[in-house]
Amino acid sequence: MKPKYQLSPRTFLPATTLLVGLVLGYLIFGRNHQHESSTVETEASATGTTYTCSMHPQIRQQEPGICPICEMDLTPMNASAGTDPLVMEMSEDAIRLADIQTTVVGQGQSTGKKLSLSGKIQPDERAISTQVAHIPGRIERLFITFTGEQVRKGQAVARMYSPPLVAAQQELLEAVRFKGKSSELAEAARSKLRYWKVSDEFIQKVEAEGKILREITLYAERSGVVMTRKVAVGDYVEEGSALFELSNLDRLWALFEAYETDLAHIRVGNTVQFTTPSVPNRNFSGRITFIDPLIDAQSRTASLRAEIQNPGGLLKPEMFIQGEITASAAGKSALEVPKTAVLWTGKRSVVYLKKADAEVPSFEYREIELGESSSNAYLVLKGLQAGDEVVTNGAFVIDAAAQLNNQQSMMNKLVAKTEATAMEMPDYRAVVSPAFRQDLDVLSKTYLRVKDDLVKTNAKASSTHAVDLAKQLEQMQNPNLPAEALAFWETQFNALRQHVARIKASTDVEAQRVQFDFVSQLLINTFKVFGSGKEALYVQHCPMAFNNRGADWLSSEEKILNPYFGDEMLNCGFVKENVQ
Repeated sequence: MKPKYQLSPRTFLPATTLLVGLVLGYLIFGRNHQHESSTVETEASATGTTYTCSMHPQIRQQEPGICPICEMDLTPMNASAGTDPLVMEMSEDAIRLADIQTTVVGQGQSTGKKLSLSGKIQPDERAISTQVAHIPGRIERLFITFTGEQVRKGQAVARMYSPPLVAAQQELLEAVRFKGKSSELAEAARSKLRYWKVSDEFIQKVEAEGKILREITLYAERSGVVMTRKVAVGDYVEEGSALFELSNLDRLWALFEAYETDLAHIRVGNTVQFTTPSVPNRNFSGRITFIDPLIDAQSRTASLRAEIQNPGGLLKPEMFIQGEITASAAGKSALEVPKTAVLWTGKRSVVYLKKADAEVPSFEYREIELGESSSNAYLVLKGLQAGDEVVTNGAFVIDAAAQLNNQQSMMNKLVAKTEATAMEMPDYRAVVSPAFRQDLDVLSKTYLRVKDDLVKTNAKASSTHAVDLAKQLEQMQNPNLPAEALAFWETQFNALRQHVARIKASTDVEAQRVQFDFVSQLLINTFKVFGSGKEALYVQHCPMAFNNRGADWLSSEEKILNPYFGDEMLNCGFVKENVQ
């Protein structure tokens, strides 16, 4: 089925931007167009000029007219362009006008990328203690009466009446009276009291006064804040019963959640900086001391723990915090390219290289493969080498001029020096069971609800429907498929689950749209391979999404309703193809 295009006035914005190249064309192509239009057409006809569309460079014809796709006026191609479709030649005047700037690529020390982490404050489990009763009895009075109260070591916490303690005192007095204070019987009675952690002062007082003390005072064995009060006045407690749970809040834990895809870049000992809304304009820091060896099956995250000091008591348990950690780089030294040099188009990353020793200033189109990002650069995995000179300012102007001249560019991959090798997708529709096909149909409908929420710029609703999408995915975790088909599905499934979880966890619609782009790419591939269920879906494309990088999505209707811009550019885009 041929693609169907729907254009609104807003979809001409990229064309308008590209037509800036027409102005530069006077200088770039070194042509003098000061003649009347009728003269241009006559001369063009005589020299065999080819006309093309700035938005659809694959359109070519030998006479002026309009583009059959978008109905824009066709423009003449440059007859004097170089023979290499990957190299764009420019004049010195055009370079000055476009403010073209370049940087030589070299080996750099990568500082690693920044990871944002969410978490909360928790008490240090090693600083938690329980105040217990070492003797059975009834609580007559509490000196600590509410949760959150500060307790100091040695402070009186309760008074209690204990019948066994009364009996033990009676035994001691009888032993002293009949056998004397130095007798073994008297020492045995004292040992029994000490076993209950009765102080020597208490024992000496009983012996000195010669009478039984009916109540005993209990003292705090450690300092801390009362986290839980477990008794009340009048309660009868057994030996070893818990009275209070205490925690020393001078030392706390900051617990963060890290996605499993980021764990390879995090090490014990990394410093994490964090803030909390409860203490504005204040930065805190700590070091990662523990990484949970287990992954949460639902959120696909692992817990990170940083130990922090809290002498002023500013931080309190259960406070929400937002942290940032500098992830460990992939290597100590790597080839880096400035971020300003990279043009994004779908899954491709593009730069322009200045050709060395060229008679005319020339810039070569180059697709590269990128790795991790630092604050101002990307690691280069493939496509560049040390010493290459890349354009860091004005690359978009070069790309616009290249597109007008029907050369290789971000939006025009039809022209290439060598034949492109596209990845062929397998076709497993014949092996899909009715149950899995039904699941795919439900999956597509649930995805479309998230898409509709983003069209309305409703982050709360899209997060809610992402929960449904995650649940539907979990039901499809182990489908009955042949080995090769199952391996393909597991790859798609694992990636889908991660990106859907991020939509579910986010309240920022722009962050949700970034993850939605990944989900859309994965589902487009999935539905092409397995089928989409009962209804056909349209693959639609917005060339202006994500700073003109472009992005696809799926829709059940041909009408364009853009989920990446919402009301700002509701009808920007066109239908590329359909899948079923």
